Amino acid sequence: MSLFLKNCAIIDATHSKPHFGSIYIAQGKICEISKNSNPVSGAKEIDLDGRTVIPGLIDAHVHVAAIDMNLADAHYPASEVAIQAGKYLEAMLLRGFTTVRDAGGADWGMADAVNKGLVKGSRLFFSGKALSPTGGHGDFRSKTAVFEPCGCCCPGSYLSRLADGVTGVRAAVRDEMRKGATQIKIMASGGVASPTDKITDLQYSEEEIRAIVEEAADHGSYVMAHAYSPKAIQRCMHCGVRTIEHGNLIDEDTAKLMTARHAYLVPTLVIYQALAEIGQKLGFPPESLQKLAAVREQGLEAIKIARKAGVKIGFGTDLLGPEAHKMQLQEFSIRSSVETAREILTSATLVNAEIIQMQGKLGIVAKDAIADLLVLRGNPFEDISLLHEDRYDLILKEGVVYQNRISHKL
Repeated sequence: MSLFLKNCAIIDATHSKPHFGSIYIAQGKICEISKNSNPVSGAKEIDLDGRTVIPGLIDAHVHVAAIDMNLADAHYPASEVAIQAGKYLEAMLLRGFTTVRDAGGADWGMADAVNKGLVKGSRLFFSGKALSPTGGHGDFRSKTAVFEPCGCCCPGSYLSRLADGVTGVRAAVRDEMRKGATQIKIMASGGVASPTDKITDLQYSEEEIRAIVEEAADHGSYVMAHAYSPKAIQRCMHCGVRTIEHGNLIDEDTAKLMTARHAYLVPTLVIYQALAEIGQKLGFPPESLQKLAAVREQGLEAIKIARKAGVKIGFGTDLLGPEAHKMQLQEFSIRSSVETAREILTSATLVNAEIIQMQGKLGIVAKDAIADLLVLRGNPFEDISLLHEDRYDLILKEGVVYQNRISHKL
């Protein structure tokens, strides 16, 4: 079905101010943007009456396979995980996130279910299982667990797998790429959720990371790295990692290095708020809650340091479990204390489109771009709170209407 959206204000990160006109959509793409409001033959016409059109949002760090907040609890069958993932993807689409990048756990079947329309959800770019060294952030075994020789899947986690040594990590990357991964995720430092490491731990040697980056590049892809400390981020930069996830403890020198290496930072601040508010109630391990304060208070400062150094900053949330996932839009309000509305929206559209290698296709409202569009009242460049709640009158993904509060004729 072709659509003609007329009488709208168009906003994206490539323009400093709204521009007014009409948008003609056919075969899932934007065919024309013009000031002409004359109807197009054969197209369904929607008069937006001055409403604002923005690009579909992109969340560059989600976990659609995180069925609850305690990642060490992997007793769920794959069928239940898949059903819950579908629910997450449907809810995220209705929050305006037409595209998401999964940072560990999602697989080809979940992405294919969306592509086939079996799930009416966000477009999914997935990492497969994240790669972790033994004892690293993706190893959720307790200190008393016996060693398991097989690294194909990490005992106690459905989001990660163990891979050690240059030969081991090469094999793991090749296997995730065989299974359709669109990018590779690695654990380069300690983390909050893992029970046996420290936030400041360095994970994976330079030789291992270089091998991972080389294998990903050989498959036309790239590496995203969970990393908090300056040393961990620096190691990733020297080895060719493309995006740093979290990065809360970054310092000025490290931020400058990221800028020089054309790397991206993807902050995920709302997860720390979720853990602080509901983590204990939902079974998040006590050891992990004790590590929370060390990174939570530095999250906003990291964004300020990165912006000052000129690092390109994406937008992510990293939420775990159904209750936390409901907080996804709060990332906008948290970041608004240190960033302008335009900076935040640019992160969630134009920059994230670059991160997932879809620049020119997603994250913009332009001719030949994929028709992922949101319609609302007001200017989110001036008031980011417009994105805090479910306020969209129209949600389109690839030209298909998924929410319509303007006309019931479509």
